[in-house]
Amino acid sequence: MRVAYHYPAPSTIYAQRTIHRGFMHAFEDLGHSFHTFSPGTPLAEFLEVAQPDIFISASHFFYRRQLDYELLARWRDRGMTLITKIDFWNSPLHARINEAKSLKHDTEALALIRAGRLGDVYFHVVEQDDPRMDGFVDQAGVQFATVPLAADRTLLPVQESADFAADVAYVGTWLPDKDRFFREALAPLRREFDVRVYGQDWTRRERIAGLVQRAGQYFDIPGLRSLQKPRLDYRDELTIYRSARVSVNVHEHYQRQAGGDCNERTFKIPLAGGFEVTDDVSCLRRYFEPDVELVIATSAADWREKVIHFLRHPEERQPIIDAGRRRVLRDHTYHNRAEQLLALAAGTRG
Repeated sequence: MRVAYHYPAPSTIYAQRTIHRGFMHAFEDLGHSFHTFSPGTPLAEFLEVAQPDIFISASHFFYRRQLDYELLARWRDRGMTLITKIDFWNSPLHARINEAKSLKHDTEALALIRAGRLGDVYFHVVEQDDPRMDGFVDQAGVQFATVPLAADRTLLPVQESADFAADVAYVGTWLPDKDRFFREALAPLRREFDVRVYGQDWTRRERIAGLVQRAGQYFDIPGLRSLQKPRLDYRDELTIYRSARVSVNVHEHYQRQAGGDCNERTFKIPLAGGFEVTDDVSCLRRYFEPDVELVIATSAADWREKVIHFLRHPEERQPIIDAGRRRVLRDHTYHNRAEQLLALAAGTRG
């Protein structure tokens, strides 16, 4: 198969860089050709060169402004399958810069869906019963598949590094809700343990630069669109998880509240051979067996108690590390997700 993947901001320092890379590695490792569509190449020229059987994009306005749906319709008539990741029907993110409003209020996207132009297949990372998608199927008139995030197994093996050795480590982007959680749960541990935090936007200056960079990417302004570089290499994140005694996973408040999706970190920590203590998102129990494949904490106090317990009882960590890694390798790699998208595309062709 010839797979095209729409990646509208290749200079991003946020999660889309690892998601794109995970799918690229997976499709290529499965024997398919992978072609990235980004600004700088006209869509018509890209399609003529790539000749894709599958084109993966999204309903987000940032993606739509780079596409010509009449042109895509002609390629679909020739046999190409358009797979589209949809936005939340009821979005908790609409107030954020560069985040889409609720899909139910996006008249342009809805018109494209109802005209059959936005895609042949629709998917989201969230589970079917997530309240953020309540009403989509009935009101948009189409179904969507659940394709969760995952981990990139082509980055294995992962070795420990003395440079990243720590008692507790977290890798991720600063957000206000996480900041509050870390003040309650993480800060008290610093008095006794070596606690390290890595990632983007952990200073006010970085957050301002991040906003400027996102604006530069949206308006395609040279210089601004690549203002900041990622602080870690792709492999560094997994090395941190492998080298720390406990790796922290924290979701956003809306994820804990709705319960239907997990972040990439959920899957990357076990893949790397790290020991994961995560906050409580209900879908975790669909993907893992708690206390067997990872550890779930239900509050900041419970999180602190469990982190301290496993730091003081290292012999209890390894069985959970091994079981979690087996589960991710079996069910939660980007190879699994790529194969799912291929099966969804095949279903449209009968």
